[in-house]
Amino acid sequence: MQVKVLTVSDGVVHGTREDRSGAALVDRVEAEGWGLAGREVCADGVDEVAGALAGLARNFHGLIITTGGTGFGPRDLTPEGTRAVIDREAPGLAEAMRLVNPLGRLSRGIAGTIGAALVVNTPGSSAGCIECLEAVIDVVPHAVRLLVDNADPHPVAD
Repeated sequence: MQVKVLTVSDGVVHGTREDRSGAALVDRVEAEGWGLAGREVCADGVDEVAGALAGLARNFHGLIITTGGTGFGPRDLTPEGTRAVIDREAPGLAEAMRLVNPLGRLSRGIAGTIGAALVVNTPGSSAGCIECLEAVIDVVPHAVRLLVDNADPHPVAD
């Protein structure tokens, strides 16, 4: 599976903050054996996130993971930017990611599809983004395959 990582952070864009969560996601994706198809950074803001996601999803079949901008800060607008460009929401994925940690209840992140791409919003902390990804990592490949091939066999639960 191919993956793109988008870090949403004014600080990273302006060079005042290191992109630790983006790096952590890249390491985890590669450890899973998935291919990294791209890694980008954008500033916080609805238009910035929407534009970055639309560009990343263009002609792409795979997973796009965002990190950052899912909290209550005034510039935390990743869910709003994501909602502006997704075709369909995938609330079960967002709900599963919120359940991994008590602080997950503070996340406003969403998940959904843009064409043949699945987008998941994760928090901007290194630990939080990995916890959220791991909460859905078992079902994400199946979800991505279904975006272009509805004949993918449904997995059997243990």
